[in-house]
Amino acid sequence: MTEKKRRRRLWTGLSVAAALVSGLGVYWFQPWKLWQDATLHEALPTASGIPAEPGPASSAVPPGASAVPQTLARGTLISHEHTTTGTVRLIRLSDGSRTLRLEGLDTSNGPDLRVWLSDAPVKEGVAGWSVFDDGKHVSLGALKGNKGDQNYEIPAGVNLADYRSVTIWCDRFDVSFGAAALTTA
Repeated sequence: MTEKKRRRRLWTGLSVAAALVSGLGVYWFQPWKLWQDATLHEALPTASGIPAEPGPASSAVPPGASAVPQTLARGTLISHEHTTTGTVRLIRLSDGSRTLRLEGLDTSNGPDLRVWLSDAPVKEGVAGWSVFDDGKHVSLGALKGNKGDQNYEIPAGVNLADYRSVTIWCDRFDVSFGAAALTTA
């Protein structure tokens, strides 16, 4: 085999390897999401069986409960890896179910974003980027949109006293996009 053919094979092999690595990198980082916004405006949920509008009730509010949702805790989102703003509320509905509500959320889109309750303290700056997976946390599911108002059901077995913060967590890169410390309402 001539030197020219060897070089051509080497360059072909390197080109194929570079294309493969580039393709995997694009898949992993999903850079197009930085320019795609998903906006969602969900209404505050109502308890099951309780009408959202006044009218003939198919079931009554349980004794001792309020038909008005009660805010248990709240917080303001701060930025970590990406600029993030908005507020967080933990809400108890009249049937006793609980919801985490993001209001006025504005953050970057990204791969594999989750909403987590965490026992970690919220720290500003780079120091707060990766603390949320060090201790106790519970995922409430994938982030529905990177902008707007959205609700996440909190499972019945979750003891809210065990958690003191909320984070928009990128599970792919183990980093917080933004977080809020929760204070009792």
